[in-house]
Amino acid sequence: MAKQTPGYIDGFLIPVRNEDRETYRAHEAKWWGEFRALGALSLVAGWGDEVPPGKQTDFLRAVDLQDGESVVFCWMTWPDKATRDKAYAAMEARSKSDPDMKPEAMPFDGKRMVYGGFVPLLVEE
Repeated sequence: MAKQTPGYIDGFLIPVRNEDRETYRAHEAKWWGEFRALGALSLVAGWGDEVPPGKQTDFLRAVDLQDGESVVFCWMTWPDKATRDKAYAAMEARSKSDPDMKPEAMPFDGKRMVYGGFVPLLVEE
């Protein structure tokens, strides 16, 4: 099967406690199946390795990084925004009854998450 060029991209920055690295990885692996079933094309989650402080702003300040935490940088691709919006609506409806989707069940501080949706400008593979 040919690889599909994404029509929409979601991006996230998340602060995760270092001790929760594997818990966070397992969390992403678990939920990836749900998003894929709803139409997502790909997921990349990267653990901060070289995230220097900047002069004006940076990833560290964007998530108000605390001692003992790392920045996680993620993106998920979709065939189009409509598929993404439909998937998020389904997940939002599910979150009302699924205890695994409550904020206290997440292995990160969602209040300090930075996220956004993007239209691809250039995709090279």
